[in-house]
Amino acid sequence: MPDQPDQPGRPTGQQPERPPAVSVIMPVLNEERHLRTSVRHILEQEYAGELEVVIALGPSTDRTDEIAAELVREDPRVHTVPNPTGRTPAALNAAIKASRHPIVVRVDGHGMLSPDYIATAVRLLEETGAQNVGGIMHAEGENDWEKAVAAAMTSKIGVGNAAFHTGGQAGPAETVYLGVFRREALERQGGYNEEFIRAQDWELNFRIREAGGLIWFSPELKVSYRPRPNVRALAKQYKDYGRWRHVVARYHQGSINLRYLAAPTAVAAIAAGLVVGATVTPWGFVVPAGYLAAITAGSVPAGKGLPLAARVRIPVALATMHMSWGVGFLTSPRSLAKKVIASRRPAVMAD
Repeated sequence: MPDQPDQPGRPTGQQPERPPAVSVIMPVLNEERHLRTSVRHILEQEYAGELEVVIALGPSTDRTDEIAAELVREDPRVHTVPNPTGRTPAALNAAIKASRHPIVVRVDGHGMLSPDYIATAVRLLEETGAQNVGGIMHAEGENDWEKAVAAAMTSKIGVGNAAFHTGGQAGPAETVYLGVFRREALERQGGYNEEFIRAQDWELNFRIREAGGLIWFSPELKVSYRPRPNVRALAKQYKDYGRWRHVVARYHQGSINLRYLAAPTAVAAIAAGLVVGATVTPWGFVVPAGYLAAITAGSVPAGKGLPLAARVRIPVALATMHMSWGVGFLTSPRSLAKKVIASRRPAVMAD
């Protein structure tokens, strides 16, 4: 009996084309709690192509470096590079330089990829012709506080209508969470602008779009994210977000919208209400009281299905996020924006 072909339409003996090789880059600082699990989610991807992981190590004060060294010994696909500054964009650039494959996947040290994340992203790059694809930042907590923060971060009362937090339709986007890039796009733009301590993803995607490239959001892509472990860490995170979002607004006029102005407006209104209430009339306290009532009511649907100990913490998480973001936005110094604008890199067009 004659040999049968390997699959319909394919000549006998011809093997299917192997998917492109992928480099996963990880900026890491003080990630002893999640690093091993995060790397395991990468190495166990359902992906037939070659894979490497490059971890850029900042000056951690916990066991992160020790865990990274163990991972290198355990699997030849894992490598490390130093990032003495500890800054995320510098770490990303160092990891990009040390990596070698045509597809570059960004993952944080507390991010957990879904099993088919890389395979789906590579398929979407091919189908859409995009230079970068990304999806949903799916916050998940491991204790009651983190579950409360996760609920706040995935609710519209917490983050508005941001698609990468709450989901949405697939399509072109200004920026995406983390990202899966064509290496050629990263190298053409010279990587990340290291002056952007935060919002470096937005700035790089802006240059890619300015050069005519497509950024694509898809809810098919999901990364589980571990929230900050306490109020202080969450407040710092969101203050930095607000501070750098104002830098972005000054860097690129027209990039601001009502969602970004909600938190600083709330901060200003609450502060004014407290002052009026304390010095003029008790009616001034209606504003902060109304805000507290709103986030308390909004936490009810956000906390559906969570244990009581997590649900009662949601208003604290919401207030921390809103107030910290707003204060960061309002206090962001113009001098910081001027410094960043001076480092502006023009978009580089494809040949």
